[in-house]
Amino acid sequence: MFRLWAKIYTNNHLIKDITIEDPTKDTRTHKIFNALEQVCYDFDLSKPIWLNSTIDEFKRHSKTRFNQDAFVDRIDFDYLEIQIIEED
Repeated sequence: MFRLWAKIYTNNHLIKDITIEDPTKDTRTHKIFNALEQVCYDFDLSKPIWLNSTIDEFKRHSKTRFNQDAFVDRIDFDYLEIQIIEED
């Protein structure tokens, strides 16, 4: 089972969180993108842009943060953090 945990923070306080599960046999990359799309839909956000720094951090730690620089629209929080908490 693949599970991704997404959290929204403001002033170092957790505001919202959600866990997305994906039991499919899809590739890891597709599972990540599908989960992020579901997170953005549930939180009513535009999809963030994967900057080089977010990609590098995600590759190293299976965790990254998207701040205002990664969003085209204005966000009312400090950052969105995603983390893989379980993989097949």
